Amino acid sequence: MAQLSLADANALVQRALIACGANDAMAASTAQALVRADAQGLSSHGLSRVPQYATHLRNGRANGAAVPTIAKQKGAALLIDAHQGLAFPACDMAISIGIETARELGVCFVGVTKSHHCSVVVDHLRAVAAAGMVGIGFSNSPAAMPAAGGRHPIFGTNPIAAAFPRRRTAPLLIDLSLSEVARGKLMVAAKEGRTIPLGWALDVNGQPTTDPKAGLAGSMLAIGAASSAKGAMLALVVELLVTTVIGAQFGFEADTFFEDAGNQPRIGQSFLLIDPGALAGNDAYLDRLEVLLTEMLRDDGVRLPGARRLELEAAAQTRGISIPDVLKQQIENFCTLE
Repeated sequence: MAQLSLADANALVQRALIACGANDAMAASTAQALVRADAQGLSSHGLSRVPQYATHLRNGRANGAAVPTIAKQKGAALLIDAHQGLAFPACDMAISIGIETARELGVCFVGVTKSHHCSVVVDHLRAVAAAGMVGIGFSNSPAAMPAAGGRHPIFGTNPIAAAFPRRRTAPLLIDLSLSEVARGKLMVAAKEGRTIPLGWALDVNGQPTTDPKAGLAGSMLAIGAASSAKGAMLALVVELLVTTVIGAQFGFEADTFFEDAGNQPRIGQSFLLIDPGALAGNDAYLDRLEVLLTEMLRDDGVRLPGARRLELEAAAQTRGISIPDVLKQQIENFCTLE
């Protein structure tokens, strides 16, 4: 394994993405997000994505010259056009403008259309929590799960995330995929030659599999496999919020991220920002949140969502991150391309 400081990892990722066609702002925003993911122990959404992003930039699946713009605004509703670029600059713009709008109007719903993979959704919401607001985020992704009762993939793993600010401590961070596990875990297992547990995925014939490559070619099981209809229906809700409402493509219209060739995915992200001061009031919100969390923590086995990630990220500030040697070499190889 290769050990990298966070600064060195960030610089390495930026060099690779710029060499493959990303503009400086896109490379910087993307590198920050991927390094943060690895620092939190989320390797499936971290530097392991660099070869994927770099290849998409080189073959036109992602537009490296894209600069996000405001496509439409009406009151507290905004639409950001990512112009087929990597998702991060557009998501940054959405959150920044969303915070300003929610401060003024109490709430903001902002969509990002014509986008790409956005890594860890809750990380986009940290700035919302830092501004003292509640943030909720959604994204779709290329088809990986069938509809309830169906067999062929229609919905992506369609994550949902939320961030709740707290008084004088780190925010509550909640992030979950609506598949039993994130599809990126299959990607990592396939690269490392490991099997996956039964209950994660089905092969192309709809049969349970422990082969991650077969699972990537087949479909993911929805969260709560014993009652997968509920997970599929939640995935439908997310799909609608990030497509029909904002004009992004459905998951089944976007080619898989895990192949070099394919179309520009043009998927979507949506963020809802809420100012508690416009409703119960900031003090009332903060007080009531702590009452609930205190009650939760009465049981010894309870860990607050996001706590482990934040602990790992804090440790990574000193220790850095570890990535497979072969991955480091891959990223370095991209740096030398013209």
